[in-house]
Amino acid sequence: MEAKSTGKRWTYAEFTGLPESGSTRHEVIDDELYVTPSPSVRHQRLVKRLVVALSRFVDEHEFGEVFVSPLDVLFGEGDYMEPDVLFVRTERAEIVTERGIEGAPDLTVEVLSPSTAERDRGVKLERFRHFGVPEYWIVDPDEQTVEVWRSDEAAPVVLGVADVFRWRPVPGGAELEIPLSELFGE
Repeated sequence: MEAKSTGKRWTYAEFTGLPESGSTRHEVIDDELYVTPSPSVRHQRLVKRLVVALSRFVDEHEFGEVFVSPLDVLFGEGDYMEPDVLFVRTERAEIVTERGIEGAPDLTVEVLSPSTAERDRGVKLERFRHFGVPEYWIVDPDEQTVEVWRSDEAAPVVLGVADVFRWRPVPGGAELEIPLSELFGE
């Protein structure tokens, strides 16, 4: 859905005071309110597969913690986002609070939906980079690709369904391999 421009600065209290609206999600990105309908079954299957693979790997190696939406990432006044999946390394566990993740996660992941694709590739990418998220994955169910955006690179690495995705959350640590044919398999 389109952003609802209010021309005001959103405080966290105002954000948390938004009325519950069933299955819709609220985010404030660069002081713009976004309301998104609940995701599709296909979207949720991809999220589940990613969370299971990442959680098993991260837990096995004690690298940190994987979280799944809904969970707020609080970057600062006027920026309260809710990525589909995120990861915080053990040595940065202090940013995990009862309110949510207060600072830049080590990884954020968005699975595209028709209602969010433009935002996920646009303003969210810009804000994640602005706030120092080291790695951001954009999973495209239609194209069966994963775009891997790293903060130290100008362009993403794009992997397709025939590729094996590799992720090393801790420098010098173990590496996770996910065949994308399995991730996108129906």
